[in-house]
This record gives sequence, structure tokens and C-alpha cells, in this order.
Amino acid sequence: MIDPPDRSVSGRGSDFARLSRRIAEAGLLEPRPGYYVARFGLVGGLYVVGWAALFLIAESWLVVIGLAVALAVVFAQVALVAHDLAHKQVFRKRRPTEVAGLVVGNLLIGMSYGWWTDKHTRHHANPNHEDLDPDVSPDVLIWSKEQAEKSSGLARFIGRRQAYLFFPLLTLEGLNLHVSSFRALFRPSLKRRGLEATMLIGHVVFGVGAVFLALPPAEGVLFLLVHQAVFGVYLGCTFAPNHKGMPMLRGDDRPDFLRRQVLTSRNVTGGRLVDYALGGLNYQIEHHLFPSMPTPNLRKARPIVREYCAELNIEYSECGLIKSYSRALAHMHAIGEPLRRG
Repeated sequence: MIDPPDRSVSGRGSDFARLSRRIAEAGLLEPRPGYYVARFGLVGGLYVVGWAALFLIAESWLVVIGLAVALAVVFAQVALVAHDLAHKQVFRKRRPTEVAGLVVGNLLIGMSYGWWTDKHTRHHANPNHEDLDPDVSPDVLIWSKEQAEKSSGLARFIGRRQAYLFFPLLTLEGLNLHVSSFRALFRPSLKRRGLEATMLIGHVVFGVGAVFLALPPAEGVLFLLVHQAVFGVYLGCTFAPNHKGMPMLRGDDRPDFLRRQVLTSRNVTGGRLVDYALGGLNYQIEHHLFPSMPTPNLRKARPIVREYCAELNIEYSECGLIKSYSRALAHMHAIGEPLRRG
């Protein structure tokens, strides 16, 4: 993950550089190894317990469904760990970061670490930019009226009612991650394709094999369907509040780094429970400004960043979890209005 360019010596006089110095003086960019040892231990332990429970206590359809939901939540938490690894929040050196990322991403949850890191890096560099941010490309959903006017096929069909279809579509997001990961293996630009392929295939073989070894065929299919659906919804609900419904950029719209990150991001309030559920991504503004900042420090950085934005008269957006979804869905519904008229 590339650090913000404004942190270079040449940017010492920029608005971001002055904020960066305040954050550094507060010690918030320092590593937090103890936190990540505890988090890795907890999430890893739950991962092992979840799979063990499938063999030990899955004696009814209801228990199978419950375990599928529980393990989907654990998978999402593992994905959030992979996210922190990609941002070098855990290890500062590249090699241990990549090794851990491949194990956590490819082997444990079936997501290509190399593919996702490349995609996420481009998102961080240009959030909500229609031409440069892969997260707002109009593949299925549309994010601006300009995209709506140019849309065709599936995107145009779904775009008419996309606000209503958003959460149902998220049930397919887990499957989409797996499919996109395997498709990425055919890209020459993907590094370590052989290793990534081996780990992805290993995840599928051992994961699906374990399910059908532990459960009868019908219950195994039910487990996989529920597990992947909940996994997709959880991940989608984690990332959706952060940028959806915030200003979109296009063409030559390129504010300076500080404004580009703050104005296109939204924080989600709600206390410690929301912090844990969203893996710290509810402090999206601070995360985008300082992507390598350890997750537990984001909460402490928030008042510093908010105060600084007030000094510069930069709008700092934050709201509760439900309201964030409401704003995102309202934006999606408004974008689809021209398609409903047509």
C-alpha cells in the first residue's frame, strides 16, 4: 500500500503535512504489536473453533445455519485483518506483510491478496473518482448521473431499483470476491501467481471438503449458501457507509490530498461496538489520511483531524450507522431516477 505523497519532504508546507506533524507528535503512527497479537489470537482462535464446531455439534439444520452465520462473521473479521496487513499496519516490512497477507487472504478466506491490494491501493489514491477508483466503476451498480446516462445492459436494468436491490445483491458479494480472485490469476501483472493459485485452490478444496466431510450433502449445500450470503452482506455493510453518497469526482477534479480524502469519506459513530464490528473502518476519514496508522489509534486521531478540518473550514462528515446506510441508499435511489423515467 502506497503512503500519501504529501508526506514527503517536498510537501512539508502543505495542509496535510501540518496535520501529519500533529498526528506524529501525538505518537499515533507508532506500531501497536500488542494489539495485533491479541487480535490475531482472538480471530484465529474463533476461526479454528468455528470449523471444529462444524464437526462436533452440527447435529440439526438449525445448528448448521447458526454455525454458517457465525463462521461468516469470523470470515469477515479475517478479511478485516487482511485489510490491515495490506496497509502495513501490522508489519512495517514488505516480506512478512506479504507472507501473512497470502496466508490470511488466499488460504483462510479464499480472496486473492495481490488482486485485492492492487484494487484497494487505487481506491485509496483516488476515492470516489469515476475514472480512477475501481470501487465506483459501473459494473453492476451506478454511482453518478453521468454513469446512469451511459449505462447499458445489467447495470442499466439494476440501476432503476438499485437502492432496493443493494442488500440482496450483497448476498453475492462473497462469491464475487472468490470469482474475481480466480480471474485475477490470469493477469500477467499479478505477482506470485503460482503461489496465489495454490493457496486459493487449497482454500476451496479443504474448505468445501471439510463442509461435506462434516455434513450430509443437503446440509452442506445449505451451510455454504448461508455462509457465503452472510459473509457478503457483512463485508458490504462494512464498506458501504464509508464513501457511498459522498461527493463524486471525475475528469480533472483533483483536490489536494487532504481535501480529496476528507471530502469523499464519511465516519460512522456508535462507540466501541461499532468500532469492533466495522474493524475500525468507521473512522474512514482518519484511515484514508493515514492508511498505515494502527486501527486502535484511529479513534484517538479523530478529534485531532476534526479540529484541524474545522480550522481550515473543510467539511468533516460523520453520522450514526443507520443514518449512513440511509444516506447511501438515498443517493443510489436518486442516481437511478433518470433510468426510471426512461
